[in-house]
Amino acid sequence: MKSRYESAKNVFIDSIDIDDYIELSTSVNAYKQLEHSIDKPLKMILLFGRPGTGKSILLNRIQKKLKYQKEIHYFDTPSLSEKEFFHKLFKVLTGKELPRNTEVNFSALVDFCKNLRGEREIIILLDEAQMYGPDMMEKIRLLSDSRAVKFVVSLHKTENEDLIAKEHFQSRIWEVIELKNANHEDLTNYIHKKLLKKNLFEIANSIKARDMKMIHTFTKGNFRECNKLLFTIFEICEYYDMNEPAKINYDKVPKRIIEMAALKLGYINV
Repeated sequence: MKSRYESAKNVFIDSIDIDDYIELSTSVNAYKQLEHSIDKPLKMILLFGRPGTGKSILLNRIQKKLKYQKEIHYFDTPSLSEKEFFHKLFKVLTGKELPRNTEVNFSALVDFCKNLRGEREIIILLDEAQMYGPDMMEKIRLLSDSRAVKFVVSLHKTENEDLIAKEHFQSRIWEVIELKNANHEDLTNYIHKKLLKKNLFEIANSIKARDMKMIHTFTKGNFRECNKLLFTIFEICEYYDMNEPAKINYDKVPKRIIEMAALKLGYINV
């Protein structure tokens, strides 16, 4: 027999699918800010934050929402090489595939973009930009100078932030949107809304205010870490439900199970 906790566990599988998007006050503000920035005559927009703060799902959502109004493309996976990136970009610009072994003439590509100025505005949502090297980012910067291609550059906030600090790059970013970890209230809403979206009302009610405080403390409000912790909590609940139901309280999630999950994930030590 299927455990009642299996569906709850699967709710927290990490995903950037727009169907899994949860509307919170902070995410609504970030979406509106990004949408407004895209409408401005900017060459580059920076979206940054620590891993797990929702950058990818925000880019995915804005692409899905605006694709019928604007020429907008989401490059979700970093290209393994410059050649692969420029082949992908060439297809966006021309609608044509280049033969695999063909090298793209970068100067000609820049000139092509300049000729598009005033006729088309192509928006490229560039995720995981920290994976691109300085030479690649300089070429992206040169393409943005054409004013026919606008880049929304998403990257992880790191301690060094070398890429952002570089003068030639920073001076061309006219808008910065920073995503941060959720506060206690937003994380509580996030967890409840994800469960209620799947009609898991009893399980949502079983997570009490004290539990939410613990979850926020362990995850520091990071959505990815929250997903990992909740998945593990319900995985443990599922085990007891299937094997030792006398040891589980269905009206609330026992504190020891939250602590077991946190221990398993390394949030606390023995």
